[in-house]
Amino acid sequence: MPLTLPDSDDMTQTFITNARLIDPEQGTDSLGALLIRNGCITAIYDQTNMPDCHVDWQVIDAGGKCLAPGIVDIGVKVCEPGERHKESYRSAGLAAAAGGVTTIATRPDTLPAIDSPEVLEFVARRANEAAPVNVLPMAALTKGRAGKEMTEIGFLMDAGAIAFTDCDHVVQNTKVFSRALTYARACGALVIAHPQEPILSAGAAATSGKFASLYGLPAVSPMAERMGLDRDIALLEMTGARYHADQITTARALPALERAKRNGLDITAGTSIHHLTLNELDVSGYRTFFKVKPPLRSEEDRQAVIEAVRSGLIDIICSMHTPQDEESKRLPFEEAASGAVALETLLPAALRLYHSGALDLPTLFRAMSLNPARRLGLSAGRLAVGAPADLVLFDADRPLVLDRAKLQSKSKNTPFDGARLQGKVLSTFVSGIPVYEAS
Repeated sequence: MPLTLPDSDDMTQTFITNARLIDPEQGTDSLGALLIRNGCITAIYDQTNMPDCHVDWQVIDAGGKCLAPGIVDIGVKVCEPGERHKESYRSAGLAAAAGGVTTIATRPDTLPAIDSPEVLEFVARRANEAAPVNVLPMAALTKGRAGKEMTEIGFLMDAGAIAFTDCDHVVQNTKVFSRALTYARACGALVIAHPQEPILSAGAAATSGKFASLYGLPAVSPMAERMGLDRDIALLEMTGARYHADQITTARALPALERAKRNGLDITAGTSIHHLTLNELDVSGYRTFFKVKPPLRSEEDRQAVIEAVRSGLIDIICSMHTPQDEESKRLPFEEAASGAVALETLLPAALRLYHSGALDLPTLFRAMSLNPARRLGLSAGRLAVGAPADLVLFDADRPLVLDRAKLQSKSKNTPFDGARLQGKVLSTFVSGIPVYEAS
């Protein structure tokens, strides 16, 4: 029998049939159909119990293509306020929709930082006016992201902050960080941190090793990530706070993460799509579009992180979408800004892992949709009756050559320019309403 919600005759229903349903919660990949009403999934069918279509249903034939929960992307930078020429809420929202991303949790590393209820309310208002997808703003953990004085966490939560982070500005003062974690725990707030030893990693443009030495690039040891994570885990044991490591990118950090989870700490971890699909050798020729933070790692690290995603040790895959204009990227490698846009390339890049046999589709969407939604306390990220109809319909096999000039983002700093990829978003739905349809 299909799962259903009570019927209601006052809303138009959308019936998506002949779809390959990717269910990360059940871990299944099977043909079926689903019914949408009033922004929610109201029924799910498999091939054995397809209903007769009603005359008032809007029918969409998926043609056997993949239908999955929309991607929930934690850690997207939108450059409002301060640097709107790099990315606005309008352009980021369009890019997200084109990439199958239905919810973005935005970073507070703007100019000025989002560290007060007034700035947060401005951001939320702009996002709701301009973006066709769900936007959940994060707030800074310390004022000005300077690591000296914590923000008004309670007031910022009341204003709508979904989490608190100083992004890549590590809070060096351990007493300040411990107090912020203690206060966050009392408020039930999620703290997102960048595990990195800040002194060792300052000025680094590459990961230490033969490649960095050959290219003469200032480098940082992978141990800097392990050292930063070890400190944060010790503070979690002391405070009991809710904590998410934004990017775990090295094999050396994984045992510490595993022990923290085994010991019952409230800790999750993410990694970026660039660290899953690229390695340190990709910066050969000093290609600054491949300069990200933390720097790209060795192939051994990349494989270890893929295995950690497969096993569930690393919970979340994110884009770490960081727009940079041409002037900040067209510089010598050491001087160029770090970061890459990735809202539109997240899914096709992630499908590299599927086509190589490293991860199956339910595992990918567990990390891109289900787990980030759960960590943020959202009901999205699932193919389940009653869940929001935030969905992405995509062709996992369609080949494409990425042209950065065609990206919706204002900034075009992608390392995948000219790359041969497989996987194209056909439609994106937010609350059952199409917000993107491929031409």
